[in-house]
Amino acid sequence: MTGATSIRKLPSLSGLHHRRNPLEDNPFFHPSDGFYITTSDVILAQVAYDLSAQSQSRVAYHRAGPRREIMYEPSAVKAAIVTCGGLCPGMNTVIRELVVGLWELYGVREIYGIPAGYRGFYSMEAVKLDPKAVHDWHKKGGTVLATSRGGFHLHNIVDAIQLNGFNQVYIIGGDGTMRGAVEIFKEITLRKLEVGITGIPKTVDNDVGIIDRSFGFQTAVEMAQQAISAAHVEAESAVNGIGLVKLMGRSTGHIALHATLSSRDVDCCLIPEMDFYLEGKGGLFEFLEKRLKERGHAVLVVAEGAGQEMIPRNESQKQERDESGNPVFLDVGVWFKSVLKDWWGREHPDELFTVKYIDPTYMIRAVPANATDNLYCTLLAHSAIHGVMAGYTGFVPGPINGNYAYIPLEEVALTKNKVNMSDHKWAWVRSVTNQPDFETNFKGQSL
Repeated sequence: MTGATSIRKLPSLSGLHHRRNPLEDNPFFHPSDGFYITTSDVILAQVAYDLSAQSQSRVAYHRAGPRREIMYEPSAVKAAIVTCGGLCPGMNTVIRELVVGLWELYGVREIYGIPAGYRGFYSMEAVKLDPKAVHDWHKKGGTVLATSRGGFHLHNIVDAIQLNGFNQVYIIGGDGTMRGAVEIFKEITLRKLEVGITGIPKTVDNDVGIIDRSFGFQTAVEMAQQAISAAHVEAESAVNGIGLVKLMGRSTGHIALHATLSSRDVDCCLIPEMDFYLEGKGGLFEFLEKRLKERGHAVLVVAEGAGQEMIPRNESQKQERDESGNPVFLDVGVWFKSVLKDWWGREHPDELFTVKYIDPTYMIRAVPANATDNLYCTLLAHSAIHGVMAGYTGFVPGPINGNYAYIPLEEVALTKNKVNMSDHKWAWVRSVTNQPDFETNFKGQSL
């Protein structure tokens, strides 16, 4: 296999000076050959190739980890940590490990939490943090720092960073937060400030691109399974019972997909990436009627962004936006419950029928991270610290093919992780559920 390798270069702070990494003297670390990462250590974006291809270009990212030399004097570091957007399992773990990592690994003593998201930079007092203050935060759901949506006033935020003397800023949030972090990075660069900016991607939806997954996702799938199990019990215990579960996923259906594969109790999984229809041959109603006749019950999982274009709404609802500028979605679960009852009432007016609707959204968002996500959050936080201390800025740490890398912030902010409907994983879903191939039927109807 031949082809060029393109390494995604990272911005770095030019006004700082090289220093010996204090990990050399850390009583808990014993650096040996291969411990430190060099500039030539990279992670390939893709690990599967067709060897018969004549030439294939390769994309690579700098590998995450400690460098032999750092660019900050630890005693001069003043770090700020902020959490933005909605809740997600693991937020407190990331905060805790940023504080502990900065303190124990590099000897940083000026660490501050910014309350209430981006608006907290210019409207609230920063909270001094140390390992004692955060020692049990990983056991708690939500974010102890508090969070909010919106409040992104670029110049107010950067003015506050400059006024308070923060020279490292760790921003924890989803895709909207990452887009805001890009703007902060650009403004700081424009002002020629020696401030390291890193984003740590957070979203239970797993819709952040390039990285293998975002933190909190595996906990969300685990909790979603519990909701599906409850829906299955309710459906089995009724005559012609349907268990309806709405899961998070505004633009991507990763939680619904993985929870469906994990549970094996789901009869149909509907996600934003797919088109589907209700009436007629090959439609959802026909499938559910057949399943009810065969088994007496069915479980339907729907992601919150699925079928939004089918829900009737007035003009004001079409224009409505939340604090982050996202379109306000109507409740697809409530709508589905209504149309299912209307359908059965028309087709089988004298037969029993029950729909039990479960919406575990806030239960999923608010729980502490599970063991896998807790470990992941620790590795993310430490990767971020090592990168910033090495003088990199405008980057996101994250796993690519199981190895941690540094990715340019703007690249992550502009990339979405959609479910690939042509992938083996979706084929697996259909083999598990035996649900209709709506795509094929759509094509057939258009002929």
